[in-house]
Amino acid sequence: MHIAASYARLRKEIPDHVTIVLAGKTRSVEEIVEVIDAGVTDLGENYVQEAEQMRSRLAQKAATVRWHMIGHLQTNKINKAIATFDVVQTVDSMKKAVALDERVGRARKEPLPVFIEINIGSEFTKAGIRPDEHEPFEPYMERLVTEMSELSHLRIEGLMTMGPRFGDPEKSRPYFKRTRKLFEKLANLDLSNVRMRHLSMGMTNSYKVAVEEGSNMVRLGAAVFGPRVR
Repeated sequence: MHIAASYARLRKEIPDHVTIVLAGKTRSVEEIVEVIDAGVTDLGENYVQEAEQMRSRLAQKAATVRWHMIGHLQTNKINKAIATFDVVQTVDSMKKAVALDERVGRARKEPLPVFIEINIGSEFTKAGIRPDEHEPFEPYMERLVTEMSELSHLRIEGLMTMGPRFGDPEKSRPYFKRTRKLFEKLANLDLSNVRMRHLSMGMTNSYKVAVEEGSNMVRLGAAVFGPRVR
């Protein structure tokens, strides 16, 4: 029962307005069942196939949580992704947004909630829109969101970032601060299909700093489950 206890402790520690998305990568069905029974409302998966398999194994229990795509989404996996996930947090280009919009239009009645993924540290090893490729970055993002708002089958609901990973999470603060300021600016745009509600930033090593800087959604794995065994 250590998993349930870890989640209960974190849920008391993290403010109620902050959504905890539990990252299920490599976790067993038993572990996922335990966190759902402990009250988890949102699960994240990095890979479409793993999410499909987990949902199948969970059977009816899978419908009691929201499923977030938190890994890089390949274009050839879009059809399966929109049938598997309730939210896609990793839209990283207008091209990807258009592809999603077209497929959602054919497959779903309701718009798909999406976040725009920002590679706020401009790291070459990570996905997401990099500031160093689009300076000045804030006007570029305003144009992107304006263009995306014209896609009738997507609903833009937030930003997602990993931020550079440091041994000292305090070093992540400037990156989270910049992302929050961008989030607030985009939230003030009066655009159809845009409701900037979620700022998804902060993981096990950095969630405390992220919440202090305005995150209202954190993605945690090891903090609840412990280290991955594979």
